[in-house]
Amino acid sequence: MLRKRRFLVPGVDKRLLVKDAVKVMPDLTRRRFITAGASLGALTLLTGCDVLDSDSADAMLARVSKFNDAVQSWMFNPNAMAPTFPESAITKPFPFNGYYDVDDAPDIDGKDWKLEVRGLVENKNSWTLDELYKLPQVNQITRHICVEGWSAIGSWTGTPLRDFLKLIGADTRAKYVWFQCADKDGYNSPLDMESALHPQTQMTFKFGNEILPRAYGFPMKIRVPTKLGFKNPKYVVSMEVTNDYKGGYWEDQGYNSFSGS
Repeated sequence: MLRKRRFLVPGVDKRLLVKDAVKVMPDLTRRRFITAGASLGALTLLTGCDVLDSDSADAMLARVSKFNDAVQSWMFNPNAMAPTFPESAITKPFPFNGYYDVDDAPDIDGKDWKLEVRGLVENKNSWTLDELYKLPQVNQITRHICVEGWSAIGSWTGTPLRDFLKLIGADTRAKYVWFQCADKDGYNSPLDMESALHPQTQMTFKFGNEILPRAYGFPMKIRVPTKLGFKNPKYVVSMEVTNDYKGGYWEDQGYNSFSGS
């Protein structure tokens, strides 16, 4: 039977340690490092708690991750724009990004596809692709930044999400817009409302001057240039305006929900 130990070092400022930890959390390899018991003493210093097994390590990581989300949300400036670029800067070819091979990407029939709208909205009618194509659209050339460490610049055209939320009578006092996708594992992800209302956050229908290719999320992806790539869901089939935090595919595995770029 394990005996609890307390790791107390006089003079250590736990708040400064937490600030340093926030700069590098979360990291899934760090989760494995922690649950293996390699830094239990350090974690105890950071949190004031004893970390003796994987469950307590996961709980601790959740607390640090939640704190990280709160800090990033507090620092987020809804008026600050992500950098834009000239056409000459576009990455060619733009890389496919997914946790599966491109051949396993959802193959959706646009004629049968409809966007479901749920939650705290006045108009819950579904939208066909032709109806969405008729909405006013804008173009942006912005950088996609992947959590794996690479980036690429692409040209994206679509309808600002904030305009669509206004059109359907969404309650923009709600906390989240939650997206469900057609991926085989049911990819989903929440977007905080401030980021959803950012002027560059877009319901994307085109890449370059062409209809959004299958590899990049046909028939619709959510382009959020102020976020890391995994917060840009592809193959979207529904959106829900909600005050409930419903988690997400990567968020449930330890990634921060805010994940600003």
